[in-house]
Amino acid sequence: MTALGRSGVEVTALGFGAAALGNLYTPVGDEQAHAAVHAAWQRGIRYFDTAPHYGLGLSEHRLGEALRQYDRADYTVSTKVGRRLDPADGTGDDLAHGFAVPVAHRRVWDFTADGVRRTLEASLERLGLDRADVVYLHDPDDHAEQAFREAYPALEKLRAEGVVGAIGAGMNQAEMLTRFVRDTDVDVVLCAGRYTLLDQSAATELLPEAARRGVSVVIGGPFNSGLLADPTPRATYNYTQAPKALLHRALRIKGIAEHHGTTLRTAALAFCSAHPAVASVLTGARSAAEVHDCADRFEAPVPDAFWQELRDTGLLRPKEPS
Repeated sequence: MTALGRSGVEVTALGFGAAALGNLYTPVGDEQAHAAVHAAWQRGIRYFDTAPHYGLGLSEHRLGEALRQYDRADYTVSTKVGRRLDPADGTGDDLAHGFAVPVAHRRVWDFTADGVRRTLEASLERLGLDRADVVYLHDPDDHAEQAFREAYPALEKLRAEGVVGAIGAGMNQAEMLTRFVRDTDVDVVLCAGRYTLLDQSAATELLPEAARRGVSVVIGGPFNSGLLADPTPRATYNYTQAPKALLHRALRIKGIAEHHGTTLRTAALAFCSAHPAVASVLTGARSAAEVHDCADRFEAPVPDAFWQELRDTGLLRPKEPS
């Protein structure tokens, strides 16, 4: 099982982000979704991350089905709390939230202690599991007071009861995650899109603080939602159209990578995995082919000369990666 949290992880592992299994932007069939999970297993991936938010529970359901054939002790599953799913009339689609699924449920922000327990119970039922290895508070940006006062203590109790292995928070920002690391007893935090070749804000406080306190960091969004995977004028950055300045920067990095015989995607993954506080890097995949491509990129070496040129041109902070 992939070790997350206060575990002394020495080698960063590639993880499977299962948002695409919830029909992120476009539909994915059951067979294709299961094939992606099985391909991940073939490539040695043992950490799988999901959430009720992803496809209104569809991602959790599909991930649980796909993992059922494997020994439970051999893999790690994380899910999230903070968005409770309540029944809805099922009319229309969920594309406004990014998922091509019928609106069979509606999301309700809920960081109460009762909401945390109810949300986790529903997630475990969809996953077909009796416990979760990791549970994150999901995007508590606008609910900080309740998250710290009610939701976090509820996770501590669930951890003490053995229902949850490790606890933490998952966000698209570094500042509040740093507060979780400093002010609570979290095991792990998931930081999406804030430690990449284009945004290194997590390096200022979060990563050093996590390293000092023995809290593991999972990096999500290593491609900043697409720009670092395929920098074109239509590429997205943090789920919106990429600004021209960032597109230009990504293209410059891509050119340097190719000059040194590597690829932008390979470099993006290598950068995220280089920090000693990082336990895992999550990549999303909607097919077996995408899984194999990510695994190939993750395993490929990146020449030292590439990093040096990034430093020399001011495209990378001088101390990263080490």
